[in-house]
Amino acid sequence: MFKNYFILLFVCFISPNFLPAATPLFNEVYDVDTSLHIKKPGPELEIYLLLGQSNMAGRGPLLAEYTAMEQPNVLVWDSEGKWIIARHPLHYDKPKVAGVGPGLSFGFAMARSKPNVRIGLVPCAVGGTNIDVWKPGAMDKATNTHPFDDAEMRIREAMKYGVVKGMIWHQGEANSGAQNMIGYLDKLNELITRIRKMVGNEKLPVVVGELGRYKTNYQQFNKMLAGAPQMIPNLALATSESLVDKGDLTHFDSPSATAYGKRYAEKMLWLQQNIK
Repeated sequence: MFKNYFILLFVCFISPNFLPAATPLFNEVYDVDTSLHIKKPGPELEIYLLLGQSNMAGRGPLLAEYTAMEQPNVLVWDSEGKWIIARHPLHYDKPKVAGVGPGLSFGFAMARSKPNVRIGLVPCAVGGTNIDVWKPGAMDKATNTHPFDDAEMRIREAMKYGVVKGMIWHQGEANSGAQNMIGYLDKLNELITRIRKMVGNEKLPVVVGELGRYKTNYQQFNKMLAGAPQMIPNLALATSESLVDKGDLTHFDSPSATAYGKRYAEKMLWLQQNIK
């Protein structure tokens, strides 16, 4: 009988079913191929919001070197409402033309600076949108969507799994005409105030990107945009200096979009260290 008890104890000791569960990393966040099951929210998932129009969504050519980019600690909230490993294209506003944008390289840069957390990107940009449709109830007829309402729905769902730490905004090509620029900063301030209230952080860092410098009206828009940091607290501008278009005088090419994402990250990290 003593021998039988000894064998039973030995089996219990070596069996994995009898071992204590390992402490989960990142508040029980588990990888399943390219999707994730996140059991509960936690500060280990830092969420960043990507809003604006097509240059935020990304229209750079999807060459193989870009489609292969990924990091396991950089995630994206996909069109089905789940976290997956982030890859180009992040956005799904216009699937037929979606391409390389600044969001992924922004996420990579943030992850390099924060090795102990995961970065979650929430893509909300809609190509071709005027800032006037970025308010509650407004509809974008070209895409038959409600940009602000759709963004709010995604953001609120994504927030269940982590903490929103910042927002990046690239929009203005649709507002670059003289008449469309009138009141732009006031409208931007209203949008940012709504987002900050939504996420429960009135000091949420926001980085706004300049338009490409390859059109005169874009340069005029950038001059107006330069006043945003003085008007809106905890906001910084990312420069578009030296960035080039893909040949259409509108959209950044893939290398420029990638470089731009890093500039957004540099400004975001600076803001996070200098919150007022």
